[in-house]
Amino acid sequence: MQLLNFTVIKLTICLIIGIIIGYLVNIPLNTSLYITSLLLAILFIFYFIAKKQFVKTIWFGVFAFILMVSIGILTTNIHNQRNFKKHYTNQVSLEEDSLKTITFRVREVLKSGNYYDKYVIDILNINSSTTKGKSLLNIEKDTLKPALKVDQILVTRAEFKDLIHPLNPHQFDYKNYLEKKYIYHQLFITNESLLKVNSNTHTLFGVANNIREFINNKLKPYHFKPNELAIINALLLGQRQDISEEVYSSYTNAGAIHILAVSGLHVGIILIILSFIFKPLERFKHGKLIKTILLVSILWSFALIAGLSASVTRAVTMFSIVAIALNLKRPTNIYNTLAISMFVILLFKPLFLFDVGFQLSYLAVYAIVAIDPILYNLWRPKNWFLDKYWHTFTITVSAQFGIIPVSLFYFHQFPSLFFVSNLVIIPFLGIILGLGILVILLATLNILPYFLANFYGSIIGVMNDFVSWISQQESFLFKDISFSLLYVLASYFLIISFIRLIIKKNYSTLRLFLVSILILQIAFIYTQNKKPENELIVYHKSRYSLLGNTLNNKIIIAHDFDSVTKLTNNIIKDYSVGNHIKTIEEDTLQNFYLLNNKKLLIVDSLGIYNIKSFKPDYVLLRQSPKINLNRLIDSIKPKQIIADGSNYKSYVERWETICRKRKLPFHQTSKKGAYIIKY
Repeated sequence: MQLLNFTVIKLTICLIIGIIIGYLVNIPLNTSLYITSLLLAILFIFYFIAKKQFVKTIWFGVFAFILMVSIGILTTNIHNQRNFKKHYTNQVSLEEDSLKTITFRVREVLKSGNYYDKYVIDILNINSSTTKGKSLLNIEKDTLKPALKVDQILVTRAEFKDLIHPLNPHQFDYKNYLEKKYIYHQLFITNESLLKVNSNTHTLFGVANNIREFINNKLKPYHFKPNELAIINALLLGQRQDISEEVYSSYTNAGAIHILAVSGLHVGIILIILSFIFKPLERFKHGKLIKTILLVSILWSFALIAGLSASVTRAVTMFSIVAIALNLKRPTNIYNTLAISMFVILLFKPLFLFDVGFQLSYLAVYAIVAIDPILYNLWRPKNWFLDKYWHTFTITVSAQFGIIPVSLFYFHQFPSLFFVSNLVIIPFLGIILGLGILVILLATLNILPYFLANFYGSIIGVMNDFVSWISQQESFLFKDISFSLLYVLASYFLIISFIRLIIKKNYSTLRLFLVSILILQIAFIYTQNKKPENELIVYHKSRYSLLGNTLNNKIIIAHDFDSVTKLTNNIIKDYSVGNHIKTIEEDTLQNFYLLNNKKLLIVDSLGIYNIKSFKPDYVLLRQSPKINLNRLIDSIKPKQIIADGSNYKSYVERWETICRKRKLPFHQTSKKGAYIIKY
């Protein structure tokens, strides 16, 4: 591949490999530091030997790539604060007392849940010992108390709680998601347990939050509707916490969610505006240098205000490189620019590699650069208007080729009307963003005319209504698509080989394309043969019972849900999508199940279990039966006791104590998750 002729792309690939190894394999920090230092020394030796002898050797390149893999491992370890003694997890593990006096600073305000306001906090002190590290803070909702602000320092006495993995198969792993952001514990407190500490220290995050609050306070007198103000915050300030579930779902289902993420389009428009404003500086001596410094500084200030998300960081890094290259009058290659920006970002934020926004952002740009010229050249309309719309269409389709496999893997849905929403919104997005910047600027100067504010609010409202209409065309929205990681890899291999075949039609590219089709077919066959068969799952659902029996490529479910819970429950949908199961049937809950040579007895609130000649291997306790568990164990001698989420907590704790004393395995779904019986 011609792309691999660029050294920086090879080095970036090696860095990515190192980050993946560093994340998956627990390599001590000191070990990775020693190995990197040794490889660096060896590389210098080969460099001086080659320089002295004027002979190129393969070993210099080999050790350079190995060194870059080692740097990837090292940077992953360095950014993981748990590798350092002052991280709060080391302090927590040393002390036996569960309740601790914790001093923390609010770092980020998250979207509130149903019962708690959520924040990311920096742990400053535990029991007067200085510490570092981030944690998740959950504060019980209280409408009479104001929300915490970024940079506030507070003291509380609380217990660190472990983050928990999902309790049912194929559900979103929030623990894994937070760990990739270096968050390992959470606190649950009330407002009454907080003590505010006076402090004059300000972080960059706090300054950025103050700027956002200042802008929002200036916009409040103009009476924007809540959904309009939420979209303005998303488009121009990178904050999506206030977007309602309904509006967010509309943009997702319409294939326009990327519009709400500050990315290359937003940053590009800002760069064009700033370049025009600072154009007169080029007339002065060193004017281009001053202009470049100002451009890069303002772009990174905007990135900070927008929250330094993966997509905006990618865009600002890339455009900073472009701005610097233009100042130096150096020709830029887009692939090199993308690789350099990725290299720099991953060097400072290695776990961005696993961020969905980071992946989608780079895949979309790479696809546009590679595929758009091919599609655009299929038809070159002479009419200016048609040409612009045709190019918008080809860019949109190209981006979809880049992100479809990853989108299906993460979100399991495909909005087929994505091109309609993009063709309508994208051509006007530059005007919307430019006008939005003007509205914010005038509002901060207290000179924003009401008619302009009303006009801009109307534009946002029309955009929201259009997106909502597109999202309601549900026959064009394909949901619950099963797509595994194996499918993702096979799909990208197919897309890349197909593009190569179009660019260069010869025997080798045709052979590669046919091989990619064969690999995709093998992936489908392998997935079909790996589907779970003959397993009964006792799922965890608080206050309810839910069982699923998988056999013959279908799942038969039994539950005691009410009508509302049945409509909102996604446990079975997540399981069926994750396991490529298409058929779901319903049955009533039985008192016992014969599973080949295994037997399951269910004891419900009636407490009936005295069944003659029936010796179960498993006993499922549901709906808090008032039974003497010792008598039950003596009577039917089960091998395993299971308690699902429908039982009272006090009952489950008592049963667990009895089973522990009798050395009988006990499984509590609220702690250990769903129980799977394979038969």
